[in-house]
Amino acid sequence: MNSADTDIDLHKAIRTLKEGGTILYPTDTVWGIGCIATDPSAIGRIYRIKQRDDSKALITLMADTRMLETYIDDIPQQAIRMVEETASPLTVIYNNVHGVASNLTAADGSIAVRIPHNDFCRQLCRGVDAPVVSTSANISGQPTPRTFAEIPEYIKDTVDYVCLTGRSDDQPHKPSSIVRITADGTVETLRK
Repeated sequence: MNSADTDIDLHKAIRTLKEGGTILYPTDTVWGIGCIATDPSAIGRIYRIKQRDDSKALITLMADTRMLETYIDDIPQQAIRMVEETASPLTVIYNNVHGVASNLTAADGSIAVRIPHNDFCRQLCRGVDAPVVSTSANISGQPTPRTFAEIPEYIKDTVDYVCLTGRSDDQPHKPSSIVRITADGTVETLRK
C-alpha cells in the first residue's frame, strides 16, 4: 500500500474506534482486535467476539510514555528503561491504573500495556487520543494467527472494520513478551 492508502485506512479505523466500534488491525506483533480502552461497551463486544471469559484482562496499546503517564501512576523507572531499551515487543503489567474501562483491568486492578514498535498503532492511539485494546485475532483457546491469512473468517466478519494495511505481510509474527515488575524491583517474566 502507498502512504495515501495507509492514511485513508488509518482514518477509517480511527473513525470506527471513535464511533464505539471494533477493528481488526496489524500491530507490531500479531493482528489485533481493538477498540478504545475507555469504552466498556466496545470492550464487552471484544470479549464476546473472542468468546473469552471477561475475567481475563486484555492488552492495551499506548502511543508513548507520555500517554502511559496519563493513565498509570507511579510507573517504575525500570519499566520505562525496559520499554525504551528493548528492541522486541514488550508488554508490561502496571498497577495504579485510572481512566480506562473497568472491564479492561485484571481482578487486581492492573493493566497490561505495550508501547508498539509500529507507527500505524501509535497513530491509532494518537488519532483517538486514548489507549487502544489489542488482543489477538482468535477465538479464546485457539492458536494465535501469525498472519492475516490465518485469521478466522468469523473474526473478520464480526468486527466493524478490517484494516487494509499489513494484509500482504506474510511473515509469521508472534505475541509480545509479558513482564511484571514487583514492588522490590524484581522482573517476573510471564510470557517469553
